[in-house]
Amino acid sequence: MDSGNGHQEPYRTNSFSRESSLGSSLSLPRSVPALFITNGVDSESVSEAGDIGDRSLRRRHSSGRSSNRLFSSEDLLEQGVTDDDTSRQEQGVLHNTSSVIKPLPEHMTTTSPLPTKSLLSPETNKTVKKDEAVLPKSLEYISCLIHLAVFGILGAITRYLMQKLFGPSVARVTSDGSILYLDLPSNMVGSFLMGWFGVVFKADITRVSEFLAIGLSTGYLGSLTTFSGWNQKMLDLSADGKWLYAVLGFLLGLKKKQRLFLASYSIILGIETAKGFRWLLQRRASSSKEERNSCLEVDTFRSHIVSMTLMVVLLVALLTVSATQLVKEFDKGTSEAQLWLGCLVAAPGVWLRWFLARLNGRGLGKDGQYLRWVPLGTVIANVVAASAMAALATLKKSVDTTTCNTVASSIQFGLLGCLSTVSTLMAEFNAMRESDYPWRAYAYVSFTIAVSFAIGIVIYSVPIWVVGFS
Repeated sequence: MDSGNGHQEPYRTNSFSRESSLGSSLSLPRSVPALFITNGVDSESVSEAGDIGDRSLRRRHSSGRSSNRLFSSEDLLEQGVTDDDTSRQEQGVLHNTSSVIKPLPEHMTTTSPLPTKSLLSPETNKTVKKDEAVLPKSLEYISCLIHLAVFGILGAITRYLMQKLFGPSVARVTSDGSILYLDLPSNMVGSFLMGWFGVVFKADITRVSEFLAIGLSTGYLGSLTTFSGWNQKMLDLSADGKWLYAVLGFLLGLKKKQRLFLASYSIILGIETAKGFRWLLQRRASSSKEERNSCLEVDTFRSHIVSMTLMVVLLVALLTVSATQLVKEFDKGTSEAQLWLGCLVAAPGVWLRWFLARLNGRGLGKDGQYLRWVPLGTVIANVVAASAMAALATLKKSVDTTTCNTVASSIQFGLLGCLSTVSTLMAEFNAMRESDYPWRAYAYVSFTIAVSFAIGIVIYSVPIWVVGFS
């Protein structure tokens, strides 16, 4: 909560609002937020804006929805605040005010003169689900991994198609030798869609199926965008002596007044257009909206099993087609061979990124009190993927055979391309930019780029300069 700053930043959204549910649901004095809301809660919320990995499944078992809580889970999801954040805020209220505010007299606490029901959000008065976790924990993990694999492969295929569509062979907009690198369109489109399905409508998709929400945001959009491919193209430019192009490639879309990357503008555009579309839907909503939505919800054991079965069939079909096409194309060493082998190794990259996301919002130190605002999981995934991609690029230069190029390029495209992400990076960047400390957004992105690029220069560019690979 920004009680002392009257300037309202543009492009502010509900989903990434830094105001907690306590501050937005109850009208509190300006002097209260300093006591009630700690910086740790704000730091953790912005670092968890993109993804929290399998911790979302743990929360389904540790805390279900309760009708007697002041705020519903749907409201918290729409505001970007999780159950753990709320519990910490409530504990912080009790802890921070115990030595300042004395308990009220008994006659003032027995009855409340305020219309409590009117303070509750509309969703709290609706019938809530009795059991949120309808699947055993093991089946939840399996279902989530299957959804991630399917959507991750689809995201990789979409990225390949966009490379071909905007590349030198068709539209001739992007190329390997310019600052308009091949992955630029997919990074922009993925960031734009992240604003829709990963920010504004994520809570609505979660009500239908949490696995679908994870599959779309982490699986599909996370694999459609790639940070390691972006970093490697800039390394290629630097290795060829095109340092100006490399720097401009990183800073593409930079403006004088608002220093935001082009992908960041894409997610802002996605958020704003999605909010406008939501407003239109709400105006046209009828009284039977709730009944229609309830028919789509995957909230029973049977519906979960049916959904998981369909995803298994789709996954088997994708892997079968990829393996069949790979056998036909592998010896030719074409880009199609790299695509199909990349699809076969895409799922482990998505899974690893999802598991690393559990580190987001955890911080460093014994109690996680240091750098809690840094999404450590996303940083590790992007830096590791960029470093491994640089190592494979060096291997291709040194070996220089068709088989090595096909296998290494497939791992770069599939495994490492799905391990790294730009859409999640931009979601976290946008959340930090709208927080009380907007400088953190630029520090976070700059650190990720600088570390990845520096390691890549050591692993890839230096051997090329020293050995003289062609």
